[in-house]
Amino acid sequence: MAKAVSAADANRNFSQLLRDVREGRECVITNHGKPVARLVRLEAQRDVRAAARAVLFKRLRSQPATPRAGRWTRDELYED
Repeated sequence: MAKAVSAADANRNFSQLLRDVREGRECVITNHGKPVARLVRLEAQRDVRAAARAVLFKRLRSQPATPRAGRWTRDELYED
């Protein structure tokens, strides 16, 4: 579970937050009690991106290409 920290406290204790994140803990920054940002280790974010990319490519591979797509004119592409 991520630790919730107010924006003011995050500002005052940013170095400590960075140490916590480096050790693998997550932190949610709040503003007036509402979450506005999440502070996570960069490697963790890369893992999430890689997993999302794999799911997207798997989904795209499972969808058939549309053979009836045809050609469009420039006016058809940009009409309002």
